Amino acid sequence: MMIPMAMNTAAIGAGLTLVGAGIGMGVLWAAGLQSIARQPEMQAKLQLIMIIGVSFIEATALFALVICLMRG
Repeated sequence: MMIPMAMNTAAIGAGLTLVGAGIGMGVLWAAGLQSIARQPEMQAKLQLIMIIGVSFIEATALFALVICLMRG
């Protein structure tokens, strides 16, 4: 039984989308933690900015994932 080519490309696109989002979140949190380590008094503001940034990254990844799966 052969899998259609469109399904393969959608799966690859969805996988790349999720890997890219994971890398982006990791970079964001690493930079945020380094900033907090340098200026502990800014922790509350930096945490809020980091959480908002992660939500934007996740929303973008979900939109891309939906588009990949709709195209497949």
